[in-house]
Amino acid sequence: MPTLPHLLIPLAAGTSPGCRKALATLRLPNLERLLNRLTPTTRDNGEDTSLSPPHERALARHYGLPVADGQIPWAAHEAAQTAAQDGAWAWVTPCHWQVMTDHIVMAPPDTLGLEEAESRAVLAAVQPYFEEDGITLAYATPTRWLAQGEIFRGLATASLDRVVSDVGARNVDEWMPPTAQGGPLRRLQSEMQMLLYTHPVSDARAERGLFAINSFWVSGSGALASPAAQQPAPTMPLTLLRAAQFEDWAAWTAAWQHIDATACAELLAALDQGKAVQLTLCGESSAQSFEAVPRSFFQKISSLLSPQRLSNMLEQL
Repeated sequence: MPTLPHLLIPLAAGTSPGCRKALATLRLPNLERLLNRLTPTTRDNGEDTSLSPPHERALARHYGLPVADGQIPWAAHEAAQTAAQDGAWAWVTPCHWQVMTDHIVMAPPDTLGLEEAESRAVLAAVQPYFEEDGITLAYATPTRWLAQGEIFRGLATASLDRVVSDVGARNVDEWMPPTAQGGPLRRLQSEMQMLLYTHPVSDARAERGLFAINSFWVSGSGALASPAAQQPAPTMPLTLLRAAQFEDWAAWTAAWQHIDATACAELLAALDQGKAVQLTLCGESSAQSFEAVPRSFFQKISSLLSPQRLSNMLEQL
């Protein structure tokens, strides 16, 4: 059976007052046309305190992965694609923690300008400490290492997208794994902070006016009973999510308008060609999918969206 063309949009709406204000004047003609012709199908209701945000849950379902909160085995899925290895895995992201007056915040890792050589040097420095706790590290990208160890089996961890904020609005400690199971990781984080304080990579980054790499974040933890079936990746623009992390609602509005003019227009063209398409809109708590399925005349009439109704619908995500 052919795979549905699938457009999956993270942070299509948020709860911030700035986002609500932007929604009130947002005009997305291609999205409105899509929603007037597609039928609501899967609804995923959740909370903005869940460890796995709605877009990750929707993406996991697309790939046929388990969706237990904080236990979507993204790292195990990646390992299975590259090396077909069993066991429990997690992603480890080298990052910068900034101590505020009463809490700690994490800058978005992709804003740190971390280079491969720096990342590999930091990994080599910390690997012996991880190995003492039965964790093996392997380089994947500058801001992501693959970690294998039994500590990650059944360990619930928060997505990076729940934690990072460039405006200091998220407290890292509120998203940490419970002390009972995550205690070794908390200890490793403390040891890494002390180890990297005087590391040559930190000194070199300071000379360039860059944030130090002084901690790490664990996410995507868990094990796979069996590899998921291969599925083409959906179209998943991240520009709305990144703008929201900076609380830049002008950029968020511009990103939505670009998505509407490009990805939404392309999905609409596929629908015009008679293709079975899928659209998934995700907020901070919930997600709603829409598909091209037969509808009655009454459903077609009642589904017609005005701009105001579009805003109200997005606010429900």
